[in-house]
Amino acid sequence: MAALTVLEDKLAEVLGLAMAAQAATDKVARLTGETALSKVLERMHEEAAETEARCTELAGELDGKKTAILDKARETKAEATEMMKTYLGADAEALDGLEFLMMAEAGEVGHWLVLRKLNERAQRGDVARLLAWAVPIQQRHFQTVIDGSLELAGEEDPDGPS
Repeated sequence: MAALTVLEDKLAEVLGLAMAAQAATDKVARLTGETALSKVLERMHEEAAETEARCTELAGELDGKKTAILDKARETKAEATEMMKTYLGADAEALDGLEFLMMAEAGEVGHWLVLRKLNERAQRGDVARLLAWAVPIQQRHFQTVIDGSLELAGEEDPDGPS
């Protein structure tokens, strides 16, 4: 298997997080029921799938690196999925799901920003184009789950049973 550069390794991580985001948005959408929020989560799922496709396409353009990038991405996805299973147990509710997504989306934004910083030195146009498309989407996802979490928290009785 080809050794990955630091930039390629980070690309694999954002790819793996996009893969995991699809399962996470599906899980949290089920917790929210048929609401406006579930529609937003469906859109986030679709954008995560598009992110996965774009990252996979870029990985395929890197000589001899696609398999190694996809292997690393699957490893990242498995780690993120395990965290979701731990955080969202059988008794999870919609607010729990949004709080998990808040952490996950913050992590995704952070990974994308690190990739952008790495690319400042690497000066790869293909990576820059991917970043220009993905970073605003990831930042919007993060703000969306913050807003959704706060909306659900505002509906909670702070003195009620947990």
